[in-house]
Amino acid sequence: MVENNRIENMEDEILSPVTFTSLRLRPKETKAVGFTAIGSSLYQLGRWMKPSAAFKTIFKLNQKGGFDCPGCAWPDPDDDRSSLGEYCENGIKAIAEEATRKLLTADFFKKHSIEEIAQFSDYENGKRGRLTDPVVLTPGSMHYQPITWEAAFDLIANQLKAPASPNEAVFYTSGKTSNEAAFIYQLFVRAYGTNNLPDCSNMCHESSSFALSETVGLGKGSVMLEDFYKSDLVIIMGQNPGTNHPRMLNALEKCKQNGGMILAINPLPEAGLMHYINPQKPSKLTTGGIKLADLFLPVRINGDVALLKALMRLMWEAEKSAPGTVFDQNFIKEHTSGFEDFQAALEQIDFNECVRESGVGESLVREAARLIIEKENVIICWAMGITQHKNSVDNIREIVNLLLLKGSVGKPGAGICPVRGHSNVQGDRTVGIWDSLSKELSDALQKTYHFTPPQDRGFDTVNAIKAMHEGRAKVFFGLGGNFLSATPDTEYTAAALRNCDLTVHVSTKLNRSHLVHGKTALILPCLGRTDIDRQAGGEQFVSCENSMGVIQSSRGVLPPCSPNLKSEVNIIGSLAKATLGDSKNIDWEGMTQNYDLIREGIEKVIPGFEHYNERVRRPGGFYLPNPVRERNFKTKSGKAEFSVVPLTKLSLAPGEYIMMTIRSHDQFNTTIYGMNDRYRGVFNERRVVFMNEQDMEKAGLKLKQVVDIQSLYNGQIRKAHHFMAIPYDIPAGCLATYYPETNVLYPIDSVADHSNTPTTKSIVVTLQPAPVNIVSN
Repeated sequence: MVENNRIENMEDEILSPVTFTSLRLRPKETKAVGFTAIGSSLYQLGRWMKPSAAFKTIFKLNQKGGFDCPGCAWPDPDDDRSSLGEYCENGIKAIAEEATRKLLTADFFKKHSIEEIAQFSDYENGKRGRLTDPVVLTPGSMHYQPITWEAAFDLIANQLKAPASPNEAVFYTSGKTSNEAAFIYQLFVRAYGTNNLPDCSNMCHESSSFALSETVGLGKGSVMLEDFYKSDLVIIMGQNPGTNHPRMLNALEKCKQNGGMILAINPLPEAGLMHYINPQKPSKLTTGGIKLADLFLPVRINGDVALLKALMRLMWEAEKSAPGTVFDQNFIKEHTSGFEDFQAALEQIDFNECVRESGVGESLVREAARLIIEKENVIICWAMGITQHKNSVDNIREIVNLLLLKGSVGKPGAGICPVRGHSNVQGDRTVGIWDSLSKELSDALQKTYHFTPPQDRGFDTVNAIKAMHEGRAKVFFGLGGNFLSATPDTEYTAAALRNCDLTVHVSTKLNRSHLVHGKTALILPCLGRTDIDRQAGGEQFVSCENSMGVIQSSRGVLPPCSPNLKSEVNIIGSLAKATLGDSKNIDWEGMTQNYDLIREGIEKVIPGFEHYNERVRRPGGFYLPNPVRERNFKTKSGKAEFSVVPLTKLSLAPGEYIMMTIRSHDQFNTTIYGMNDRYRGVFNERRVVFMNEQDMEKAGLKLKQVVDIQSLYNGQIRKAHHFMAIPYDIPAGCLATYYPETNVLYPIDSVADHSNTPTTKSIVVTLQPAPVNIVSN
């Protein structure tokens, strides 16, 4: 509700129930994984899965010939894999969530209205079990009701035929959609006539894709897993591997064992950055594991450009003293462009100002610079702490600058490593899920499928929300994901979805997006990664691409929990047939029955997939071409590009803070596995705000005092109500909260330059004591 430039009550009960669940605090953990992770994994398996299902899945998860974890995109080893457990604690949580023994049938919706279901937390609704039947919510009804698949496809097809333009429909994609489903999806959408293909990349690594395409000519990383084992120095920025991709810790452990060092840069001192106890090695369990970070820099939120500039200034000074000993001059001369302008800008840097803006003490900055100066082969990894700021593209340009100075691109043990989140978010983009259709892909689609794809740029995620809000888009189709909870400006996004004539969600589990719907709404239940996929052409498998560009097969091992489930491929192929019929002369039915036909299409359309069906059946799959590894840069100059990046400055008025959102340890993206954040010492509660202890004292806030968080953007005040303040090791002036509870504070127009990514890692806020008393343990 907008009134007098004030947005009040941003969290109405259907969006996110505002309740406390008895916060308990314990000392934060300083070591990751170990016995506690083993115990947590066993609990998840025993609590939610049948013993037979648990046994089948854990020995096939991430194995060659098995199925790909539906969690993160960290790569599997190319050589031997641990038969004991090639997975992590949060991978087990993802499997237990998907292969749960609990079922959510149509009877549940008959008993409970939308308003009733909305009163439960996202955790409670997610744990209700697997969806088993397609259901529909008709105008004026308060209950979802069963619908046949045929009727559902007819309903969607008729709605898609109704608009005056195909651009009035939006087709969203989640990052765990397989290559096969993603390809047939984009083929259908473009044959239908639009490039409105927003996806979760728009909200996470779009800034990486833009900056890397511009600077090195490829919008993805350059390293392989074995590079970590050979690296002299791994720099981890804006990332919490212990929670978000714990198997990365194995690679960091090998780096350390081989003599490499680790520099961690992050506002919070996460356990997974500091110390690792490998659960696969009894000797590590009994001896307490291995220290990871040799040095930790507690950068303020979005102080990364300032820190990198300070580091490179010190590197430049050392290079001047001993030319050729710090910078790789041969690499710079032969393989880069723009160094002269970059060096001129570097000479003008005010080192002291950069140190102040970074929030890191000068002694730590100098120690970090010494590490970088001394090491030859450097890898820099990053995640959302780098990519979700207004200047996020500049953050990544500056990361590339440092690597280019060291010549640490395109050689063993060195390179660029944006760490992807969802298991196939990179693969979806590779096979064509993008709102911007390249000429090469357009030409290949036209040559192979004999239709002319639309040429206008489609809606990305933010622009899709705006289009729905303004009535320019009337149909929303979501292939996986929890769109409402993943996106910013919760109230605005909710109004956008409610403004649609039809909203459709292809899902395995109930989520908040099913409760905030268009005039008509459908939930279509689909197979998950763990499920055996049988089609008319026999048992099928799918494939995924991990963070290192490896394409590998994924074949489910469990019987589907309901005979009424369809695969994502089947759903899209059937919808395409219902909507387009034979008008495009595309064999939708054949591709639905035999996924080899889809892979044949990918091979013809997407470079690097030669002999796809043959190579994907090989144990471990195959690598896609990566020219950056060969120092072949597909930029305008044909070389890697240095960038001149302005210094990012933060100005806060008294009482203002810069806030970022984070995941809890019992969470993956918007999926809440539990109510605890074990590593940070927070139990049984999510409505907390992490604060610097001195900031709490200055503000007169006591432990667990309840506050409202308020943001001001373009004259509009947004509030997130009722969060308990707790002291934490975070730089002064910085706050951290869990998402999606505080997504309400991030305006739809607050986006990164160039990439249009929501700025959910930096928003200026104030705190006001809330007029409530909370009793908690």
